Amino acid sequence: MQRNQSFALVALFAALMAVLGLIPKIDLPLGVPITLQTLGVMLAGCLLGPRRALQALVLFLVAVAIGLPLLSGGRGGFGVFFTPSAGYLLAWPVGAFVTGLIMHTLPASTPSKVALSAFVASALGGLLVIHASGVVGLMGIAGMSLKQALIGTSAFVPGDLIKCVLTALVCHTVARGLPDWKFGKQGV
Repeated sequence: MQRNQSFALVALFAALMAVLGLIPKIDLPLGVPITLQTLGVMLAGCLLGPRRALQALVLFLVAVAIGLPLLSGGRGGFGVFFTPSAGYLLAWPVGAFVTGLIMHTLPASTPSKVALSAFVASALGGLLVIHASGVVGLMGIAGMSLKQALIGTSAFVPGDLIKCVLTALVCHTVARGLPDWKFGKQGV
């Protein structure tokens, strides 16, 4: 893939994260909102591959850190990294990388295999990795016990499983429309 095309895809997925942030959040009592932005993490990993997905999410979080209100609900600035949701936010680049790495290793020879691989990769990288980091963040910043943090993060799991299904459907559609797309293998 050409360098300019690579930069464009990284910027496009950082912008996709910002667009997903325009969809209203649902606030929960534990201080971490439900948003659609984890869908962007999953899509980036599955469609861009580990390195470019990592770059896209780092670019997005740098834009948030410098004050752009790109998180759901118009949040931005360095202070968001010191809230109960910090563990989740900081895991986005890692989750995208792991999703891309897993997608890279799974079969992608047919649209159906792409969809199944995307679901598995999203569930492991976009859900498990992000929630594990989120639990650590809730314990460290919100002062929750491990049990409280696990119960708190469990509220997100049903919605995140739906996002895994949506990611699989998008990847299936891309595989049918762009049969040469290299799922998870872009710029590895």
